[in-house]
Amino acid sequence: MTDTPEQRLPAPRPDAQPAPAPRFSAPPSAHAFELTPERAAGIVRQSASARWWGFLAVLVIVLFVIAYYFYELGIPGVPDSSRLGHEIDAQAVTSVENGYNIYEANCARCHGVNGQGFANEAGAPPLNEQDKLFAHLNPTYLQSVLREGGRYVCGNAKSLMPIWSNDNGGPLNYQQIDDLIAFLRATNDHTYTVRDPSTNEPVKDATGKTETFTGWVDPNYKPAPGATPFPDCWTNAFSSGSGTTASPSAGASPVASAGTSGTPSGTVIDETAVNTAFSQTALTAPAGQPFSIKFENQDAGVPHNIEIKDSSGNTVFKGDLLTGVATTTYNVPALPAGTYAFNCTVHPNMTGTLTVK
Repeated sequence: MTDTPEQRLPAPRPDAQPAPAPRFSAPPSAHAFELTPERAAGIVRQSASARWWGFLAVLVIVLFVIAYYFYELGIPGVPDSSRLGHEIDAQAVTSVENGYNIYEANCARCHGVNGQGFANEAGAPPLNEQDKLFAHLNPTYLQSVLREGGRYVCGNAKSLMPIWSNDNGGPLNYQQIDDLIAFLRATNDHTYTVRDPSTNEPVKDATGKTETFTGWVDPNYKPAPGATPFPDCWTNAFSSGSGTTASPSAGASPVASAGTSGTPSGTVIDETAVNTAFSQTALTAPAGQPFSIKFENQDAGVPHNIEIKDSSGNTVFKGDLLTGVATTTYNVPALPAGTYAFNCTVHPNMTGTLTVK
């Protein structure tokens, strides 16, 4: 009899009993998906309130952006309403005042405190003449001169003027160069404050008054009709005496110049320069007759003179520079009847009117 392996039958399992119904029971309200009228109304109110606050927030941001835009750039049609404009003007003033100190420390010993130049061994040319400032001494040209040195001027390879920009080994960085040019191009219709280079505080004179200065550029200057756009090379600037013009511009009347003279001719007019201003701004002289101007310069160490121009802006007389404190007499040739303007060539802000009749 053959043995057969025993067949193992599946073990019996008890029937699964469902969990008691109470474990899954919940109140009828839990099976209701509808909102009550009160709850639905509350959600609608909350949603409307959120949208309203969102709208207000967006509106406030938009109004702030618009207001800030006009605050920065100004209100159309309202002058001087731009904050950026005021800041640019303030920075321009600061640049000129810094440039003044740079000029006094580095340039004045050769070009003069007031840019009048000197006919000395350095051959420093004048920088304050209006025909030069009008177009020739522009920012681009000045940048080139300060970067390349005096060899850039008149092609003089032996010029004693050194290189100033540190791009080529000079002592001044780009900001100092920009400030110096800002001073050289400053106009004479604005008064600037002299500041201490180390503290930036205003400098006071012996009387406690804040020291000030004005620029050299006359914004109302226009060259004489037919004049060349640029002056001749500066090496001729002192050929006919300090402070005089070597030759008149084309189309202009001949320029009479005078030095000191102890013998007045004809009518004598008194004029005084004090505190960088003429004491008499209205003078009268006879027509068709030579006359003299007794000129007293009371500003110690400061050069002044008298230059007379006709109604077309042509120079008809230019007196030699007189460094104060000193007195001289200018002998002026006969002038036709009319109204003439006079000024100091070193300080174009010093002006007056001469009536010849």
